[in-house]
Amino acid sequence: MLDSITPCGDSTEVIVVDNASRNNEAQAIAERYPTVKVVKSQANLGFAGGNNLGIKKAKGKYIFFVNNDTVFNPKELKWLISRLEESPKTAIVCPKIRFYWGERAIQYAGYTPLSKVTLRNKGIGYTEPDNGQYEEAHTTPYAHGAAMLVKREAIEKVGLMPECYFLYYEELDWSVMMRNNGYDIWYEPRCTVFHKESQATGADSPLKTYYLCRNRLLFAKRNVGHPLLLVTYAYLFAVAFKDILKHTLHRNPDLARATFKGLIDFIRL
Repeated sequence: MLDSITPCGDSTEVIVVDNASRNNEAQAIAERYPTVKVVKSQANLGFAGGNNLGIKKAKGKYIFFVNNDTVFNPKELKWLISRLEESPKTAIVCPKIRFYWGERAIQYAGYTPLSKVTLRNKGIGYTEPDNGQYEEAHTTPYAHGAAMLVKREAIEKVGLMPECYFLYYEELDWSVMMRNNGYDIWYEPRCTVFHKESQATGADSPLKTYYLCRNRLLFAKRNVGHPLLLVTYAYLFAVAFKDILKHTLHRNPDLARATFKGLIDFIRL
């Protein structure tokens, strides 16, 4: 990813947060990319915590959050900036995101709203071939954490990313926070980012399974009001127990245990 975007011009700073890597990747990056500002964290702060550490070190008017398992053309960021500058109400702009592998199908062209009870929604264009069907910019309820350009002034008004999730659901919650403060979120297809999905956590790893289970419930707790919250809890617990049964029948005990631990740890919260 760094090879694809460096060196940048004087108006751009590139910041890498080393979230307590085991092999001191901060030093290796600093030696190979002298123009990159490397921030070393002594503890793994999670997705939001790592990004928040980067925010505190950044000087820019706009901050582009992008996963390390991506490739993109930095010249296309001008379209995200242009969209962001069109309205003072716009806080976040996300590019089109396509999978890096295979035929490079679409991963993100915006989201549909979450259901009020089940908290389920759909990614617009998800897994579809890119035949130019999503070339029109539009507002969207939620940003995608793999790539999003954010106004610093919006962050200063709304606050940093919520760190209670550690992994997954942070950008959805942050999107709700932005919209609750009167801001819009946009999808801008003139910029494309190619994403090597789940290279950090694994496609169906116990780590991913645990946090998705726990954080669905945590998101509900933070964003669904009473009495609807009780209905949402009932649905999400039923889904979790169904997943435990499915993983058990399919002889995936690690995923079954991860799901159960996610439920227990949410209750302990």
